[in-house]
Amino acid sequence: MRRGRQVIVGGGVAGAAAARGLRDAGFEGEVVLVGDEPHRPYERPPLSKGFLAGEVDEDGLGVESPGWYRDQEVELLLGARVTEIDTAAGRLTLSATGGGESGSTLPYDGLLLATGVRPRRLPGIRGERVHYPRTVDDARALRAHLAAADRVVVVGAGFIGCEVAATAVGLGKAVTVFEPDTVPFRRTLGPLVGMALIGIHRSHGVDVRLGEGVRDVAETASGTVRVTSTGGTRLECDVVVVGVGARPNTELAAAAGIGVDNGILTDARGRTSHPDIYAAGDVARQYHPRYGERLRVEHHDTAARQGAHVARTMLGGDTEFAEPFWFWSDQYEHTVQSAGRLPEPFEPVVRGDPAERSFSAFAWDGGRVTGVVSVDRPRDVLDVRRLVFAEHQVTREQLADADVVLRHLAPRRGSGSRTAAGRRTTEV
Repeated sequence: MRRGRQVIVGGGVAGAAAARGLRDAGFEGEVVLVGDEPHRPYERPPLSKGFLAGEVDEDGLGVESPGWYRDQEVELLLGARVTEIDTAAGRLTLSATGGGESGSTLPYDGLLLATGVRPRRLPGIRGERVHYPRTVDDARALRAHLAAADRVVVVGAGFIGCEVAATAVGLGKAVTVFEPDTVPFRRTLGPLVGMALIGIHRSHGVDVRLGEGVRDVAETASGTVRVTSTGGTRLECDVVVVGVGARPNTELAAAAGIGVDNGILTDARGRTSHPDIYAAGDVARQYHPRYGERLRVEHHDTAARQGAHVARTMLGGDTEFAEPFWFWSDQYEHTVQSAGRLPEPFEPVVRGDPAERSFSAFAWDGGRVTGVVSVDRPRDVLDVRRLVFAEHQVTREQLADADVVLRHLAPRRGSGSRTAAGRRTTEV
């Protein structure tokens, strides 16, 4: 397809990557990106780190420069919300803001849904000084409150909560973290890494309360917030930040009859249950040929790669997305990275020393490494990113040996790198 109109709904990194992917693939028709925020597509990882600390400004968040959209003739409809997809007519209905008059419509020949996720909210936990950070506007409001705060409470010791806690400590704030689970990151990183990260926060003065959630918050007449935990702890603070997971924005797709189940269901190429409609990014629960199941991951790198890949599918490409997952998180002077997939639970093969906070935990399955999570050992992660889809035989001893460079190990006889070509997929 070289002509027609390709419409992208969602102003995050997946949508921006898809717009670039369409032009890089030689698409000559119209490209329209609809975003419900008034900002051009931007990077979210700095919102809980550099932007929150005042080290990165809004201009530095953009996925592409303003001039790129103009030069590539990508139309941005910002501050516009899609309220309906008419799949029979191939047409969107837009809200009044950013999309013209109320009920204005936008025809499409191909449609990519990259609608992302929204923060999961806790019943009764709300108020002017209670923040659920997700957007740049959320981060700006939190930054303003942090500037005048002395004491900060974080609810949830996940990546957002821990990154905000680290940033607040760097700004000189006293931080208390409430985490309902007794082992943080149990499902995503495993207990060994989770407890090591909590140790890092405690060494920086963070009061981490494991096995204790927040039952109630109340703003006081003096402008503080009184927090009551599920364990009966009561304390006052100036700001509350909640990071307890996210929900995929699937309502638009579901109302149009597109298959959804904890995300918009797609095959390995990014195609949904409806012809000419695709999904990518945090909202997509895409079939992964390596693992033989549909997975929805909320990683910046995956969203960008999926967006670029699905752009090629929209133009007739027939290649499956089979890339290994990778993500990172910066906390204090440490960087946590993971590559591949970690089963739940898994018994890690450890390289390095967790007590020194420089180590890797490998997932190992019958001679093959399937994933790794690492604290300040980037070479291990690079090796696994290169090997995770190759049938390399690795012993436990090789994994544990810091002098072994994994990417130099020989592949198993008669096998090579797994590729996406020719793999089976699923119907949606």
